[in-house]
Amino acid sequence: MTYRLPGSWQNTNDTGGISYNCGYCGSVTAPVKGYYCVSSGFEYGQILICPNCNKPTYIQEQTKEQIPGNFIGEDIEHLPENIEQLYNEARKCLSVNASTSTVLSCRKLLMNISVTKGAEEGKSFAFYVSYLENNHFIPPGSKEWVDHIRKKGNEATHEIPSIDKADATELLEFTEMLLRFVYEMPGKMIKHRS
Repeated sequence: MTYRLPGSWQNTNDTGGISYNCGYCGSVTAPVKGYYCVSSGFEYGQILICPNCNKPTYIQEQTKEQIPGNFIGEDIEHLPENIEQLYNEARKCLSVNASTSTVLSCRKLLMNISVTKGAEEGKSFAFYVSYLENNHFIPPGSKEWVDHIRKKGNEATHEIPSIDKADATELLEFTEMLLRFVYEMPGKMIKHRS
């Protein structure tokens, strides 16, 4: 959840007809205020102010590149605070094209999930993957995905080339599904029963 930036932006221009997904609060927004970068009548870019969270987003005119980009992934209910923070960190990394950091965060999430579900701290990553599998926290048919996160995490840590956005997006999607399976669905059932 993103807080609203207090205060008001000064000397803005009126804008309209533009909508985007805010990289801070995730809302689909249509700002009415912003700034323009113009030279000799040509517009190079704009800084738009989200009416929901009051934070600025830069959009490059020719390429339509947005910084920060769309907040990738969905919010998940019933997450422990440390897991939610790390998951949102992975989402934010991907929104600014930090794919290698996204994969490293997803890898770290697997370890943290294991520990919140009873695994001992200070063990190897392989231990945590086995713990999730042996205690049935990984959905059937998903062991290959967990191994994929392990391999990509090792690649991100120990090899020179960066991880591409497609791989990072896939790993974040799997991580999101795992978090729903481990936390959200059981949390909804507990809420339903009470």
